[in-house]
Amino acid sequence: MNRLHIAISTEDIPATIADYTQRLGCAPCVVIDDQYALWRTPTLNLSVRNDPHCAPGSLRHLGFEDPSATSFSMDTDANGIIWEHFNAQLQAEEIQDAWPGTTYQPTND
Repeated sequence: MNRLHIAISTEDIPATIADYTQRLGCAPCVVIDDQYALWRTPTLNLSVRNDPHCAPGSLRHLGFEDPSATSFSMDTDANGIIWEHFNAQLQAEEIQDAWPGTTYQPTND
């Protein structure tokens, strides 16, 4: 099943984790202290990142986590929004590239 991916910028990772954990009813599957968090629900792939290039609370990009994706791709829609297309393992590799030493591996769900 494809999951809608939403990526949001924040400057307060701990507060965002507390808020979104309550809203989503589950804890993030990966947390990089003060930098990043990722939730994967049956329908949603939500990431928050402390991104100095984006205003806090702004949309970084959208996309789809798609188990049939064989490579990471992205394009821009008519509104200038970046859309990514990837599978869970590709996302895990992106996380590990950004934060070496991270041991996150997605579950097969």
